[in-house]
Amino acid sequence: MSSRLFAISFDAHRPEHLARFWSGLLGLKRADEADDSFDGVALLSGNDAGYRLGFRPAESRKTAQNRLHFDLPSSSASDQQETVARALELGARHCDVGQGPDASHTVLADPEGNEFCVIEPGNDFLAGCGRLGALACDGSRAVGYFWSAALGWPLVWDQDEETAVQSPDGGTKLTWGGPPLMPDPGRDLHLDLAPDGDQQAEVERLLSLGARRLDSTRLDSARVGGGTVLLADPDGNEFRVLARR
Repeated sequence: MSSRLFAISFDAHRPEHLARFWSGLLGLKRADEADDSFDGVALLSGNDAGYRLGFRPAESRKTAQNRLHFDLPSSSASDQQETVARALELGARHCDVGQGPDASHTVLADPEGNEFCVIEPGNDFLAGCGRLGALACDGSRAVGYFWSAALGWPLVWDQDEETAVQSPDGGTKLTWGGPPLMPDPGRDLHLDLAPDGDQQAEVERLLSLGARRLDSTRLDSARVGGGTVLLADPDGNEFRVLARR
């Protein structure tokens, strides 16, 4: 029993608007299939990891820096500059997260304040990962091990409390930077999993790996429909197990 990563989803006040931003920035196409277990807008990620980029309706406010953000690689200095310029044209803004004036990467926030980085060229770690090079997460070594087991993705980095996993098919890397954990920002990005078999059996497997159940009646970060089960990983980050497709 295992799960595949169906989507990396943003909590969004205006899902359609935010989807248009990321589609315009990265040239992503909209997923056109109907799916009752996913309530929101979905874009095809366009890389070998095979997941979607999701935008789910949420009412909660963002109160702090996101624990999860995308790192977008660049093939050259001009490519980096063009990505930044395109993002600003589409409604992004520059963002100070303490990177300092000499940082070689550029930190931006999308129209709903979700931080992301446009990485300078020559970053070997992100080579070959596609335009959505990495989902960089604030998290412990233990949570990296959890997600490796949950998704069946091997560890591609495990050093000094920092971990990273990647699909055997390549594509986006999921990385965790070690402690300390930032405060819960209220709104963030979340992983949506699609079980390969029975949903309840998969939920039990994830619980045995260290996940815990969440009370959906107390959460307004996203609507829950189509039999979705809400869980939290060992660091307390919410994720969803969708009904089997």
